[in-house]
Amino acid sequence: MSRANSMVLIIGGGTFGLSTAYHLANAGYRNITVLEKGATVPSPLSAGNDLNKIVRAEYEEPYYAELALAAIAEWTSNPLFAPHYRQVGYLLGNSAAALEKSRTSLAKSLASIQTHPAFAGQITPINSREDIRAVAPALDGAMDGWVGYFNRLAGYARSADALRATYDAVNGLGVGIALDDAVATLDYDGHKCVGATTASGKRYTADVVILTMGASVANLLPSIGHQVTGRSWAIAHVQLTPEEAAKLAGIPVTYSRDLGFFFEPDPTGLLKVSPSGSGYTNKNKETGISVPPEDNNFMPPAEEEAIRKVLREHLPSLAERPLVNTKICWCADTADTDYIIDFVPGKEGLIVATGDSGHAFKMLPLVGGWVKDVLENGKQDIARWAWKEGNNAGGEVSWRVGKSRDLNDYT
Repeated sequence: MSRANSMVLIIGGGTFGLSTAYHLANAGYRNITVLEKGATVPSPLSAGNDLNKIVRAEYEEPYYAELALAAIAEWTSNPLFAPHYRQVGYLLGNSAAALEKSRTSLAKSLASIQTHPAFAGQITPINSREDIRAVAPALDGAMDGWVGYFNRLAGYARSADALRATYDAVNGLGVGIALDDAVATLDYDGHKCVGATTASGKRYTADVVILTMGASVANLLPSIGHQVTGRSWAIAHVQLTPEEAAKLAGIPVTYSRDLGFFFEPDPTGLLKVSPSGSGYTNKNKETGISVPPEDNNFMPPAEEEAIRKVLREHLPSLAERPLVNTKICWCADTADTDYIIDFVPGKEGLIVATGDSGHAFKMLPLVGGWVKDVLENGKQDIARWAWKEGNNAGGEVSWRVGKSRDLNDYT
């Protein structure tokens, strides 16, 4: 079937879904429909519905570093994405109290980029308070014993704005987008997925269905629950005055690997802070599968103190200020942090694209192209992104510090 006639149904209008629609439409597909349960794009439940996301190429292995560099090239040059990217640099380190696991992870991240030609002259070691002051003079916390490096070839994307721009772009390319109606079931003719039916009873038919539902994917595809677990982290903001915001304008994304990270204030003066850790699950007591609840506008009590600790270390004058717009942000976590972009075994016409593992938003300009490749090849040729039977979704990721907790223990 030709690209023009092939009917493609994308379920989920977040990072993976909108990028897929964008790449398919640009490749000549003319019958694309995106179904999004939220009333807006980005949806309140989308991980990308956020002020900002880190854009960097540091990884524990070079494979994703190369992909991230390709994404950064798009963020800096593509007129769709460039207005939403700020290359303010990335200040990464560990506090004096960091555990060895955190220090080892940072060393691996640095090793993945420091000899790469793209980073020649871009990396400055940080071994003293004076080194920090030289690259980020606005940070006035003690930061005693803080050791790491400053990477100039990095920054952040204004994520919600970038998703809105992509939404507008795919609308302009003729993609149909239906909002405010959750998909209730996938429809099958034997083993072939032929579409989906929404909660309102509306049915959509398709030649191929692509699930891009992030951490909620197991709601429609329970069999992926052993590979993907929904996991969340706390996010909070401090409202700054215009004068305070001006002083912090242009600071690098700052990440104490063992404590947490923060960004320069947004245009309204909101400074986002998120603590480190291994996050929170929301496991079903019967199945053990973790998916997000319907309401994410809350924060587990322990996270407030963790956020204030980040501020005390780096920006002590803000440490006791009110925290606003608190919430938890969900990602689809895999034990190996590899994405899953593949046809679902035993089903025809059904592709799943998920497993962001907290490092996918930066790939917004690219990930839809990877989904398109699978659709057109009829299979996934990249082993690390293939469906993995028996993978342990609950495993602790090597570069995260601490043990994950479950929200049911706090309710």
